[in-house]
Formats: sequence, structure tokens, C-alpha cells
Amino acid sequence: MASSRLLIVGQAPGRKVHMSGIPFDDVSGDRLRAWLGVDRTLFYDARRIAIVGMGFCFPGSARGGDLPPRPECAPTWHPRLLPMLTRVRLTLAIGQYAQAGLLGKRRGRTLTDTVLAWRTHLANGVLPLPHPSPRNRVWLTRNPWFEAELLPELRAHVAAVLGDGT
Repeated sequence: MASSRLLIVGQAPGRKVHMSGIPFDDVSGDRLRAWLGVDRTLFYDARRIAIVGMGFCFPGSARGGDLPPRPECAPTWHPRLLPMLTRVRLTLAIGQYAQAGLLGKRRGRTLTDTVLAWRTHLANGVLPLPHPSPRNRVWLTRNPWFEAELLPELRAHVAAVLGDGT
């Protein structure tokens, strides 16, 4: 994990992922890997990609989705984990909770505003993305620029970061 060049910061595991113990081991993970242009083997190679959540356990269900990550998780664990990731060249902030935690006041008013400002955030090494959940189909349909403009750039940056031997 200390040699990872790509850091993926997600929300909290869903029920299925909580049971398997493998992050993004679900349809959201399939979509995320397609967005990144990587296969399962590379995605789970901790020497190249680190995966950290804003929460580390399933927070429970609410109407329309899962509850937010538990508030004590990130403040307890991120200060211990993130300083070890000295080789990270790109951080992906997956979903609104990761964006709130990583971008703070630089985050837009809405998820769409934040993701629309991806070029600005990328200049600081963070790329905000919507959560790849099937529940976000409507957002993806309403924002075709995401697939047309951002995803090709995302794949290029991921390939460059993971292919860079430095």
C-alpha cells in the first residue's frame, strides 16, 4: 500500500462489500473499473492502487440507499493511513462523502457542481467522481459530459499514474 500511486477514497462499504470484505466487490466496482480502464487484478493490486473509505463498516440502510459513513471513522483512521501513502500521484474522491472529506470548502454546492469543476480539483491532485452505484443512472443520463469529457481524461490520467515508474 505504501507504494500505491493511485488512491481511491470511497464512501463506506455497502452490505455486500461489508460481507465480502473486498472493497468495490459489486456492480459499483464493475462500473468504477470500467471508468478507470483497469481490470480486477490491477484494481486490487495494493502496490499500485490504495482503496480507503470515509467509513470502514456498513453504516446501515436508509430509504433510497445506505446511511452516511459513521462520523468517527475518517477522523480516527485517515490521519494514521494517509501519511503512509507517500507515492500517491492521483486521488479519486468517489461520491459526496469522500468529496466533503477531501475537498472541504472547495467542494461545490452540489455533486454536479463539484464534478463539473474536476479540472480545478485535478490541478490539486484530486479528481471528484460520482459514486458508480446503479442508483446514479439518472445522474449519469442527465450529465452526458461526464462520459464524453471526463472519463477519457480519467482513463488517461490513471494510465499515466499507474504506468509511471517513478
